[in-house]
Amino acid sequence: MDTFAATELEQLDKRYLWHPFTQQQDWEAEPQIIVERAEGHYLIDVEGKRYLDGVSSLWVNVHGHRRPEINQAIVDQLNHVAHSTFLGLSHPPGIRLGQRLVDLAPGRLSRVFYSDTGAAAVEIALKMAFQYWQQCDRPQPGKTSFFSLRNAYHGDTVGAMSVGGMDVYRQTYRALLFPTHQARSTGIAPISDVERLIAEHAGELAAVIMEPMIQGAAGMLVYRPGYTRKVWEITREHGVLFIVDEVATGFGRTGTMFACEHEGIEPDLMAVGKGITGGYLPLAATLATEEIYRAFLGTVEEGRTFYHGHTYTGNPLACAAALASLDLFEQDRVLEQLQPKIDQLDRGLERISRLPIVGDVRQCGFMAGIELVKNKVTGAPFPLGERVAVQVIREARRRGVMIRPLGDVVVLMPPLSIYKEELDQLLSVVHDSIQMVGESVLQMDLA
Repeated sequence: MDTFAATELEQLDKRYLWHPFTQQQDWEAEPQIIVERAEGHYLIDVEGKRYLDGVSSLWVNVHGHRRPEINQAIVDQLNHVAHSTFLGLSHPPGIRLGQRLVDLAPGRLSRVFYSDTGAAAVEIALKMAFQYWQQCDRPQPGKTSFFSLRNAYHGDTVGAMSVGGMDVYRQTYRALLFPTHQARSTGIAPISDVERLIAEHAGELAAVIMEPMIQGAAGMLVYRPGYTRKVWEITREHGVLFIVDEVATGFGRTGTMFACEHEGIEPDLMAVGKGITGGYLPLAATLATEEIYRAFLGTVEEGRTFYHGHTYTGNPLACAAALASLDLFEQDRVLEQLQPKIDQLDRGLERISRLPIVGDVRQCGFMAGIELVKNKVTGAPFPLGERVAVQVIREARRRGVMIRPLGDVVVLMPPLSIYKEELDQLLSVVHDSIQMVGESVLQMDLA
């Protein structure tokens, strides 16, 4: 594409579009990258520059871009039907995917309810838990509230925000949110606080919801070993449902198909999304146990129906892509091949951790966060306006690597299929970019 066309596209973008999680004033003032195509683990902009995709196109790409097997599955499905409603009808890819997901799922999960985003999958789980207690064999109509962790992120719909714990995403909409129970700890709550609160409010708690093993959007905060399992055990003891948000951690991100598997957790409800289609099409799902499912069975007059859905629920193209992605997990032995890459990532992060402005490095499987600080000894952060992590991602882009920050935490979450040499490139560029920006900001302080 010629330079004029690229410039025109950027102007049109800035004239007409509104981007997510983006301060548009900054966006309109800065030159932007417009991705035209992709190849393997690289994104290619309208001017032909290649960027290694270091965050899997926001944590979704699993097997690389333009995988022929997934492409062909979508084409084959197009030759049958692109979309048919799931309200009162069904279709083969939706049925087959449901069976595959149940076969892979941890514990006793046996039913699949499709949606299109991780936030929707969480919202559905909350509504299922709420309604379950109103109409189960021994109804407990007082169980209408939820317990969640501070710093949690579960999406941006009203229910998902309500059980979230990050003020940056919630504060503007606080009047819209329903109240939830949360430990007051500034970090990850001690188990003793969690147990006390759940025991104290068990009679009113419909469910506990948490991200297993790691809090992603909070800056890759990794729990202590056994923490997720202990919370699950507490819910079992006090008769509270347990919802796991596997939207970010599912489909291999932590080294197992689902993060629950690390600690033998058997959730009552599980939300999945992001990597479910290999990063091709929007699809999500909420998985439930048979016990929960059966509480919704009855005549129309009984009012037990789960009234939730949307036009594109269980879209056949998305289901076909997801089936092809699951086939690739087996064909490419993805989880087996992933462990050496996790070890390689760990070694690269250890080198990065020694840089002067790196205060902490956190890793869970193939998910990692590098926290940048002004003072390595005290952990004092940089002033918000300095946007140090943004400076790092700009430098990385100049060097041909695409990454994104969460505040001043640089996130690394490459495609699971990334090659060893490409992972070396990613780690080297991130190291050198942090080093260069660190030297610059520290020199400015001295001046």
